[in-house]
Order: sequence, then C-alpha cells, then structure tokens
Amino acid sequence: MAPVIAIDRRSRVSRRVGPLTRITFAEPRKVLPILRTDEPVCPEGKLSCGNGECVDKELFCNGKPDCKDESDENACKRSSSLTAVETDPNRAPDCDPTQCVLPDCYCSADGTRIPGNIEPTQVPQMITITFNGAVNVDNIDLYEEIFNGQRQNPNGCQIRGTFFVSHKYTNYSAVQDLHRRGHEIAVFSLTHKDDPQYWTQGTYDDWLAEMAGARLIIERFANITDGSIIGMRAPYLRVGGNKQFEMMADQFFVYDASITASLGRVPIWPYTLYFRMPHKCNGNGGNCPSRSHPVWEMVMNELDRRDDPTFDESLPGCHMVDSCSNIQTGEQFARLLRHNFNRHFNSNRAPLGLHFHASWLKSKKEYREELIKFIEEMLARSDVYFVTMVQVIKWMQTPTELSALRDFQDWKETCDEKGQPYCSLPNACPLTTRELPGETLRLFTCMECPNYYPWLLDPTGDGFTANK
Repeated sequence: MAPVIAIDRRSRVSRRVGPLTRITFAEPRKVLPILRTDEPVCPEGKLSCGNGECVDKELFCNGKPDCKDESDENACKRSSSLTAVETDPNRAPDCDPTQCVLPDCYCSADGTRIPGNIEPTQVPQMITITFNGAVNVDNIDLYEEIFNGQRQNPNGCQIRGTFFVSHKYTNYSAVQDLHRRGHEIAVFSLTHKDDPQYWTQGTYDDWLAEMAGARLIIERFANITDGSIIGMRAPYLRVGGNKQFEMMADQFFVYDASITASLGRVPIWPYTLYFRMPHKCNGNGGNCPSRSHPVWEMVMNELDRRDDPTFDESLPGCHMVDSCSNIQTGEQFARLLRHNFNRHFNSNRAPLGLHFHASWLKSKKEYREELIKFIEEMLARSDVYFVTMVQVIKWMQTPTELSALRDFQDWKETCDEKGQPYCSLPNACPLTTRELPGETLRLFTCMECPNYYPWLLDPTGDGFTANK
C-alpha cells in the first residue's frame, strides 16, 4: 500500500513517498497589506490590510496580527533578501545628521564616518577585548594573565576588558573583583538557553527576565551598587528585534553588543538606533530592530580571517575570534590580529573588537601567548588604547584628539583599582530551585547565601512569593 502523504500547506513540507521520490510543497504566498496606492485608501494614521480593512499604522509589525487576514504582520516577515529593517511601515527614519547630534545620538549614512569629523591620524585606535560566558575557576587565571596590572595604556591607566557574564556556574566573588579592578561587567543572559529561536522570537517578558534578571543577580551577589551594568549581548548573537530593544530602553540599558556587520572595505563605527541602522541585518537570525530606540549599538565588525589577504580569495568574515574556524595555529592567530588591526588603523580607525569565549584562548597556550604579545606590541605605540565598551561610548560622546587624550577625564574614572578584594574566602552556597528540579548548584559570593538558587522566576533567590 502506498504511504499516505501528509500535506501541511502552511510551511514548506517534504515527505518521503517511495524509496527515491521526494515531493516538496512550496509555501503559499502570504497576503500583504496594500501600502502603496496613488490615492490614500485609509484615513491619516491608518494603513490598509490586504483585504482593504483600515488599521492603525502603529499596529503594523508589532508582533501580533490586527488585520483579519494577518497582513499587518506579513508586512515585516523576514525573507531571504529583506528584513523588517527595510519593510516595517513604522521603521526608523534614515540618518539625519542635522537631527542626530552628539552626545546622545550618533549616525552616518553608511556608518563609517568618524565622530566629531576628527582627522583619522588624530583618532585613537581603540581595541575592545570582550569575553562571553560564566566567570569561574575555568578562566579566572586567564583573565589574571591578560590583565595582570602591569600593562598600561598611553594615558598611564591599566588596560581594561568587558565581561558579558552569564549566570549559571558564575563565581560572583570573582566578578566582584573584576569590577573592583576597573573592568566593565555586562550581561549575557540568565539561562543562556541553547535554543537560538528562543532568543530570536523572545517576547518582551522573556528579554526582561533574562537580561534585567541577570543584572539583578550580578548586582546583588557581586555587590555592584554603582549602576554600571548598562550593556548586554544576546546569546548566539540572536538579536530579539524591537522587543529586546524596547525592554532595554525601559530598563535603562545603554547599549547592545550583538549585531554584526559584514566584512567591508571600511569598518563601521558604533551608532545609536534612533535612526535606521547603517548596514544590512547580517546573520543574527535576521531579527534586527526596525524601529527607533534610544540605545547604542556596539556593532561587531567581522574580522578578515584570510591567511594571506593579498592573494587569498575572499572568505566570509567572522564575528567572534573563535568562529574563525580556519585559525588553527598561534602563527595564524598572530597574522589575524595584525591584519585586522591594520584594516582599522589605516582606514577610519573604528574600534577593533576582539571578542572571545575564554575556552578558545585556553585551548592552546600559543593563542594566549600571541594575544599577550600583540597587546604589548600595541602598547609600545602612543596611539592605541585597550578600553571597555562604555569607554568607547564616552570617547564618541566627546571626541577627543590623540594629543589631548592623556588628560581625557572620562577615561580616568576607572584608572585606579578601588580598595582591597572584598573577601578572601567567598561563601560556597549549595542551592536548589524548583525551576531546575534535581540540580544542586553552588553559588560563590562574598555576600550572604540566598535561600534558593536564583533563576528566572526568582532572581533574588528569596523564594517564590507562593512559598511565603
């Protein structure tokens, strides 16, 4: 008897019919709204659905269907060539430099313009070293080795890094010490769920629980009370579209560092999202923010990973250093660092981002050695600074020429380490939570142990209200 073929017309479905045959049904075309007409078909402030119904303009592309034929949401569904950034009727306007003025707003038509129109030779080449993931015994020694207190920028301040911290397995006494020593702490989510769609399609409340929840946990258990946790990065760099950025604005997050820009001839400077982003939505699950948001985007310029850029055919770039899969030796890593430094330094000096998972640097001793050699080589110059994400924003808000940088006050704030380590022996709290049945997790903190392991519904670890 021939097998039954199940047909699901809502999606592209392929079913095995016989030993060799495969029948594929194409997705039916979605109903689109009627947005371009010679004469307006709806009153002002409304747009026409595909069936002619008029609906408030701001309801288009808001994540829930308001037209009976759902065409208001089909308007911004991602296709292979277009994303909501291009198709959302409520999308942010194109950059207008007369309206977008520093210190609060920064944009340029193609994203490559230098803030303050400073001559490239007078721009410091900023390098940001960032790490994603839990901070614990697996990597604390690596951070000590790179940031050993002996390596100073030309202004006499120690080099600094940015740590995007995820919650599970993090030692909060170590995070507290990184902060004391002037590094920037930012959030990388609470659960770090390994389902990329969870992030791409996350609701406002998902992003709120994950990112504001993670910040609350860090502030409480690493005792960071100065309001300095203002940045975030999405796991797997899976940006959550407008919902993520609405949450960020409401919760006073200043910047996101998850959107990647394809490898181009000239790298892109960070920008604010009041106006439309200046480059294509590359990767990131195609879900870049399309609307206007009062948030900085610390864009991740892809690295050129070719072994010999003069002769090799072009390869797609890579955003995290460890995603440059062709880098297998210390020598190749050294070439990658210097070639990409030169690409930035010899063009518009946009900040060079070196983004790592600590495990990659720890996988081979030669990688660590080459990174340290590169840092020391750069610090022998007078025009290169290793800074945090927030320090990049502060420079962009007050663009300052190299000659005046030694006295640039906004970079002097975290120049010195503050005080002594808070505790020499943290509490190793063995904790459980109803949200992770069967698991006992240790929370290392200089603060008092909570009652339960902090998690999504109970970020303080005090216990669910239902328990009280």
